[in-house]
This record gives sequence, C-alpha cells and structure tokens, in this order.
Amino acid sequence: MDKLSHYRSLVKKILTEYDQIASQTPNISGVDTVLAFDEERDQYLWFDVGWHERKRVKAISVYVRIKNDKIYVEEDWTEEGIATELLREGVPKEDIVLAFHDPETRKYTEFAIA
Repeated sequence: MDKLSHYRSLVKKILTEYDQIASQTPNISGVDTVLAFDEERDQYLWFDVGWHERKRVKAISVYVRIKNDKIYVEEDWTEEGIATELLREGVPKEDIVLAFHDPETRKYTEFAIA
C-alpha cells in the first residue's frame, strides 16, 4: 500500500473508531453525528449537525486533510488528539501538520510546519 492510501485508510479507521465510541452515549435530541469522507479531495470530517431547542447545532469534532503526502489536522476537539493516534499508528511527526496553529506557531511544535 502506498503512503497516500495508507494515510487515507488510517484517518478513516481512527475517525470511525471515534464515531463508534461516541455512539455509545446518546446524542442530544435532534442532533446527528456524521462521518464524511471525501477521498477525491482528501477531506475527512467527523461532526455534529441538527437542531436542538429551536437552535441550529453544527460542531466539527475533527477535520483532517491530506495534502502533499502529509496529514493536516485542521480541527480537533478530541481529548487526546488525533495526532497522538496517528503517532501510535506509526506516522512520523514530519508528516503531521497541526494546521489549527498558525504557521508561525507551528515551528515551535514537534510536528511539521507545512
């Protein structure tokens, strides 16, 4: 399996596991948790969407892109962080970009800048 295919499979596996764990607790009435995988554009999302008490709910839990053979973590509200899961699965730090940090701040992390 080439690197891109491996990263796609890995991100989908981790997000699917997150979704399965989260599904063990009930959602807020009227709100659905959604997994969205777009391999053509390499965009991977796990989010909540719906209506609760006449208010719109839309909350991204994790948003990951794969770009230039690197995994860009654009949004991550998980407790441990998807970057930690990616490291456990053998992805090198040089291939993970914490894109929720601005480029200036990224150089102070142990991960890739871009």
